[in-house]
Amino acid sequence: MRRLATVLGTLATAATMAIALPTAATAATGTLFIAPNQTVENPSGCYNAQIFPLILRNETNEYALVHDGSNCTGQVIAVVPPGGSTTQEFGQSVYVA
Repeated sequence: MRRLATVLGTLATAATMAIALPTAATAATGTLFIAPNQTVENPSGCYNAQIFPLILRNETNEYALVHDGSNCTGQVIAVVPPGGSTTQEFGQSVYVA
């Protein structure tokens, strides 16, 4: 039950952000770190993880959405705010606006 509440809260946050945030004309500013060795400067779009679990540190000015499918398909399983980090066992890709 607690896991269901967490998943529903994450999905609600992602939906709210998708509606409330304006479409970005440029890439995010900063660096996205996807362990073990993916570093993306000023990211924009979708990035697939190279290993599992997906370990992410978001040092950008935008939210990062972790998906459970490759190429940013499937469900959003985590929303990582600027300055935040996460480890997701089932995370396969990350989207940054």
